[in-house]
Amino acid sequence: MDWKTAINGFKHYLQLERAMSANTVDAYLDDVTKLRQFSEPQNIHPQSITPSQLQDFLTWINGFGLSAYSQARILSGIKTFYLFMALEHGLVENPTALIEAPRLGRKIPDVLNITEIDGLIAAIDLSTPEGMRNKAMLEVLYGCGLRVSELVGLKISNLFLDVEFIKVEGKGSKERLVPIGTQAAKYLRIYLEDVRVHQKIKPGYEDAVFLNRRGASLTRVMVFIIIKDLATKIGLKKKISPHTFRHSFASHLVEGGADLRAVQEMLGHESITTTEIYTHVDRDYLRSVITQFH
Repeated sequence: MDWKTAINGFKHYLQLERAMSANTVDAYLDDVTKLRQFSEPQNIHPQSITPSQLQDFLTWINGFGLSAYSQARILSGIKTFYLFMALEHGLVENPTALIEAPRLGRKIPDVLNITEIDGLIAAIDLSTPEGMRNKAMLEVLYGCGLRVSELVGLKISNLFLDVEFIKVEGKGSKERLVPIGTQAAKYLRIYLEDVRVHQKIKPGYEDAVFLNRRGASLTRVMVFIIIKDLATKIGLKKKISPHTFRHSFASHLVEGGADLRAVQEMLGHESITTTEIYTHVDRDYLRSVITQFH
């Protein structure tokens, strides 16, 4: 079997059997394409590659200056490819079985404190329709801990504000119910009833919550730009993105004593170990404990 045939089969497997999103499929295919680029000049076929040759491949990609995280991500994609080869093409020995990923440090994400979040939201110009939209958007982003893709993909038909819940479509098209607080629900209603209702909506976007000036869904890039502009406006020096609001949401819940399993469910994390990163102890709090009790 040649690489082109194997990769095409892998693509269909990811799309049909695993029901992965287009972005995730592209990422996996990119990982295997790198292995193809390494293997073809050496006449190495996908079903005959050895663990030793895979180690040579990892050395090869390391030469491009990729981070340990990027290398681990590529290896993960290749492990999934060889799982497919075993399932669909009867590959007896998996060459990736004994290959270890690079060790990754557990980096604590940057978070904003309540004052900084309030400052960003207070900097929004509420005299414009876009300002009212942006306020509702940031209240929902922080108040529900959404990914930016979940925010821009939010649908009116998935809002249950009377019972203070919203339905979110997360990674891999997995749906989950997320509580929405009184503050976020309040400004979301104001936006929907006083601003969005007066917009001319582009066909196909009638169910989208957050719209741009042309009546289509707001893009992820636009959300990034809005947040960056607000940070500049208040002189915030931290490097932030929409995901910073999600990190802050989770960190503030855990610091407030929220159950880690509940936080996991709200964030849509598949594994509890992903959520555990938010159990870090604030340094100032740690210092105060030592001062008080030691």
